[in-house]
Amino acid sequence: MRTFLPTSIVGSLPKPSWLAEPETLWSPWKLEGDALVEGKQDALRIAAHEQRRRGIDIVSDGEQTRQHFVTTFIEHLTGVDFEQRETVRIRNRYDASVPTVVGTVSRDEPVFVDHAAFLRQQTDQPIKWALPGPMTMIDTLYDRHYKSREKLAWEFATILNQEARELEAAGVDIIQFDEPAFNVFHDEVQDWGVATLERAAEGLRAETAVHICYGYGIKANTDWKATLGPQWRQYERSFPLLQRSTIDIVSLECHHSHVPMDLIELVRGKKVMLGAIDVASETIETPEEIADTLRRALQFVDADKLVPSTNCGMAPLSRSVALGKLSALRAGTDIIREELTAAKP
Repeated sequence: MRTFLPTSIVGSLPKPSWLAEPETLWSPWKLEGDALVEGKQDALRIAAHEQRRRGIDIVSDGEQTRQHFVTTFIEHLTGVDFEQRETVRIRNRYDASVPTVVGTVSRDEPVFVDHAAFLRQQTDQPIKWALPGPMTMIDTLYDRHYKSREKLAWEFATILNQEARELEAAGVDIIQFDEPAFNVFHDEVQDWGVATLERAAEGLRAETAVHICYGYGIKANTDWKATLGPQWRQYERSFPLLQRSTIDIVSLECHHSHVPMDLIELVRGKKVMLGAIDVASETIETPEEIADTLRRALQFVDADKLVPSTNCGMAPLSRSVALGKLSALRAGTDIIREELTAAKP
């Protein structure tokens, strides 16, 4: 990753209307069989092309080949029954019907590796692939077998490490683990959450990232945010632990949030993937708005460790808005690049 202030996105981009219902999270596929396989590849190719065209330096898949950032991975594991469903509270925010862990979980074959290899063929730029983190995985299931959140998290960490090693072999440069649950279950994060995350990343030569956000711009999340008060200090609990961890990059929500900017200081020394795009708004940021967010962040993170990014995924947005935000992210980053270059002696 040699580009100064390399831009990236955190997660999803809107899917084409011929593949899934626009502006809808977890929409069913509109295609089947071989047509679906081809359609996913076409969507992934488009997502990579649009990121390059809009000036994004670290290219990802935009989650074009999966319906859900957690359950699509779980669908490929043994030991989980999607027919036996229970209603659970997801991250203490909303109720959802989820599959049940009925036996020993295992991964019999790669899940995303073929898709990642296809993405690698689309660009010679660095590529990033996201996996769900162990704690967020267990929070999206009903466990009838292990009956221990910690034990199940360690099982998932081992499985994720298997997948991550094969993604690395397929040419992935950065492997990101999504852990929004880190903003909710603070005691567990300290007791075993960071440890299981490190297990998932164990032995990788690729850079590793953990993404901790406040969720998509959907009502359940915005309602929850409204209860958090004038300052969102959840990162205060996890950042010191992550600063001492083996994870290379910490990804956080920032723009238009109530996260105190000085909390970034708690991960000093790590690379920071800074959310400078608000995914809960259809308003496209101006380049100067993004530049201002980056300027303020640079008080707490060295410029050579800053990765301008989005707050979270953009699947619920229209394609025109999402792509406009990508262009704005690049334009705002270019302002800061020019300022920093001009300031050099």
